Amino acid sequence: MSRPARFDLLFTPLRIGPVTTKNRFYQVPHCNGMGRAHPSPMAAMRGVKAEGGWGVVCTEQCDIHYSGQHQRELRLWDEQDIPALARATEQIHEHGALAGVELAHNGGHVANLESRAVPLAPSVEATRSLLPGSARAMDKNDIRAFRRWHREAAHNARRAGFDIVYIYAGHSMTLPINFLSRSRNKRTDEYGGSLENRARLLRELIEDTKEAVGDTCAVAVRFCVDEMMGERGITADGEAHDVIELLGELPDLWDVNIANMGHDGATARFEQEGWQEKYVKFVKSVTTKPVVGVGRFTSPDTMVSMIRSGTLDLIGAARPSIADPFLPTKIEQGRFDDIRECIGCNICLAYDSMGAPFRCTQNPTTGEEWRRGWHPETIPLKDTDDTVLVVGGGPAGLEAARGLGQRGYEVILCEAGRELGGRATREARLPGLATYGRVRDWRVGQLKRMKNVQVLPGNHVTAELVLEAGCSLVAVATGAAWRQDGVGRHHRDPIPGLGGVPVFTPDDIMDGRLPEGRVVIYDDDHYYMATVIAERLADAGCAIVFVTPEPVVAAFTQYTAEQKRVQRRIIERCAAVHTSTTLARGVPGTAYLACTYTGRETAVPADAVVLSTGQIPRDALYRELTGVGTSALEAAGVRRVVRVGDALGPGIIAAAVHSGHLFARTLDTGLTDRTPYRRENVTPDWDQPFPGKGAA
Repeated sequence: MSRPARFDLLFTPLRIGPVTTKNRFYQVPHCNGMGRAHPSPMAAMRGVKAEGGWGVVCTEQCDIHYSGQHQRELRLWDEQDIPALARATEQIHEHGALAGVELAHNGGHVANLESRAVPLAPSVEATRSLLPGSARAMDKNDIRAFRRWHREAAHNARRAGFDIVYIYAGHSMTLPINFLSRSRNKRTDEYGGSLENRARLLRELIEDTKEAVGDTCAVAVRFCVDEMMGERGITADGEAHDVIELLGELPDLWDVNIANMGHDGATARFEQEGWQEKYVKFVKSVTTKPVVGVGRFTSPDTMVSMIRSGTLDLIGAARPSIADPFLPTKIEQGRFDDIRECIGCNICLAYDSMGAPFRCTQNPTTGEEWRRGWHPETIPLKDTDDTVLVVGGGPAGLEAARGLGQRGYEVILCEAGRELGGRATREARLPGLATYGRVRDWRVGQLKRMKNVQVLPGNHVTAELVLEAGCSLVAVATGAAWRQDGVGRHHRDPIPGLGGVPVFTPDDIMDGRLPEGRVVIYDDDHYYMATVIAERLADAGCAIVFVTPEPVVAAFTQYTAEQKRVQRRIIERCAAVHTSTTLARGVPGTAYLACTYTGRETAVPADAVVLSTGQIPRDALYRELTGVGTSALEAAGVRRVVRVGDALGPGIIAAAVHSGHLFARTLDTGLTDRTPYRRENVTPDWDQPFPGKGAA
């Protein structure tokens, strides 16, 4: 295969100051939950991106000083941190990519839990976290010290092998952007007041960084062109334009984005591919320097249009580079059907936000490159003579069959329904979740090319059929069912009185069985399901009363950076919203709600109740097969029966895909005595001197 000529533009080199990128694919800085605690997995993940064809591969933010520390990200406080970062640059350079580092000081955005240093800010302000306390206003000595820390970090970044060094003034959370912001900077000295004064620190940092790295590294500015605060903040048609006009020729590259992650990293539920174009389009009109921006780009045509229209010079990506690290190579080779498109669910961001190594719904190998030796494109050829029966064509079953087929195993994939995709197909029909269908589409497309995999939809598999199939391995990937009794996180026992009011579950809604009239939706799942069902039923004319035991709507979406937008939409679409409230009981025509703190009950009219609570594995086939006894299985040639995905443990789609991939790699999903992956071995140096050592 070869790519059409219209995509050649994406593979032209571009000079960025003293360095040149081989193409226009630019992996912008993005978090990953590995950082300083897991530098080897972090480095391997970046190396795979470079192998996949990205011309530039950047780190996540990299703290420059203990007074502005992020708990999970990289750090470059001094030369002691150089070796960990050098691991990443070495693996990035191995594949001909440029390595970029995003130097950062988070100011009043962080509480410095480890160092206990009082946070710094342009002016006195409450810390951005919920922890009690305030950031103190920086005096002139603090500003001089900050410049010194940044300059030294830039010098050490060059020593670590980086080609591009960032000044981070984005996402409304670092000192440079806070100094620029009128809402955060209340100073009356030469660093406050006029725009020229508020931009003084950013100008100085650019000049300091260029001096520190000389003519060996490019200097980039990551800049928030719109804080999404209206007149209270920086706007694309206001001061952002003026800042770039003022400083436009100083750095070698402008990396432009908007506001916080709730906007810059918006999920597909709220924004489409390339939606930031309207905010960043002006940048190239006020600078001659290269410009990179993001927009969850997965379409090669959209990428080309961004460059041809004069909006961007480089196609920036974070989430699409996670979903498919080999996206550039696949476009270069014309393998468009092989691209694993990002679905925009932000599960990658969620796990980083929780302090864990990130994961991806589409790419189960991300974060596992070093730990397990997994690669997104290659998988070891089969090393047994097994034949495999996969029962269930949902996310786990499809991924298991795909991975096994790639290894060369003979596979039969049976699905009881006529459609493949399982929950991914069903959920993709709900409001805002259309991209979830990509989980199915990519895997089905891969399976169609595999002659060693038989895909048999419309086949309900029984234990008798399994024993007759003659396959030595059986993977039961039959999914899970939503509970009808209300048992979940809050209720450990069934909710009383549900027999008196019609009860619906997400399964009913996805199957097209909808309630009518006044509907109470009880959300004890706290992710997206209850809220998208609320939208679906509101569209159907139902009057919705939304109830959740958590203090906010869809509490887990705080980690996916969409909670505020979700709650706003639910408030707009529902007749009433009750937080910190549980569904206590039901009687015909009425649902009784109870405060989770006081137990005080409120009666609301209800023609129906929708329960989004817990799920139960559909594992009857597994239990039946394992119940026939080892001798009966062996007589049928079956040596192992395993559960995969939601049939093993109901969870998110990313977990189901990972479970299917794990089975394809290991032919099992069971627990082992030994840890099945490598761990970072960091041995403390107890002889390292520290202040106060030896004191009485």
